[in-house]
Amino acid sequence: MGKRYFCDYCDRSFQDNLHNRKKHLNGVQHLRAKRVWYDLFRDAAAILQEEQTKKPCRKFLQTGQCDFGSNCRFSHMTEQDLEKLSAQVRGESSNKRTSGGLWGGGVAAGAREGWRSLRSHAARVQQAERGS
Repeated sequence: MGKRYFCDYCDRSFQDNLHNRKKHLNGVQHLRAKRVWYDLFRDAAAILQEEQTKKPCRKFLQTGQCDFGSNCRFSHMTEQDLEKLSAQVRGESSNKRTSGGLWGGGVAAGAREGWRSLRSHAARVQQAERGS
């Protein structure tokens, strides 16, 4: 049967040869899955800056689902989500100043909770995308 290649981003395996691997790695599904994975670990300040420049998604605000999912060019964050995110960014910046930098002290509990809420929000969006 030959060697098989398993893609961790897509949870798929296929016969490993140059053509198949190149086709998969340049495919839309793989690139989307890879972007979603790395978006889970983005800095809160970068997420806030990006989300504030986007207009709200009407369909997501009305129904709680969007056909475009994570590919939507509009924001899927509510006003409360944006307020929590901005509070988290302010908390992280003040924590960095008081603790003497990134490595000066432990991670604040609020920062962990904010990160968990962002990760759960991303998981909900990804789940809604798969459900549609």
